[in-house]
Amino acid sequence: MIRYRLQCNNGHEFEAWFGSSASYDRQVKRGQIACPECNTTTVSKAIMAPGLATRSEKSGNSGARTSEAAKLAEARREFLALMRKVRREVEATGEYVGPNFAEEARKIHYEEVERRCIYGEATSEEVRDLKDEGIDFLPLPRLPEDHN
Repeated sequence: MIRYRLQCNNGHEFEAWFGSSASYDRQVKRGQIACPECNTTTVSKAIMAPGLATRSEKSGNSGARTSEAAKLAEARREFLALMRKVRREVEATGEYVGPNFAEEARKIHYEEVERRCIYGEATSEEVRDLKDEGIDFLPLPRLPEDHN
């Protein structure tokens, strides 16, 4: 496994794990890696400092570092569990409108139809237009399993 620090074309940085460098290259080429903040698939490797062991780590005093890594892993698990719960709730209570999301969101916003919870897909251009019109919406969280 290899961990890369990545950056999208909007300047957001995030990390991701890959089976190999070739796996990363294939996924980027196919547009399968998306920024968790803005959803763009235009990403590249960011500058990353190498992880070098210090003298205390070499002599077996890496307990603090291991403990911190365990805390981060647990926080990540809790965060992902919460995002899965949010997504399940929206899917259970909302109406799936597919690629008609922007159109339906406008109808609700301009009170042409009854207010209701909806979810679906929108293009980047549709998202920008909805924001420009002052229409409130939130993207559903993208989860690691969405990229498989």
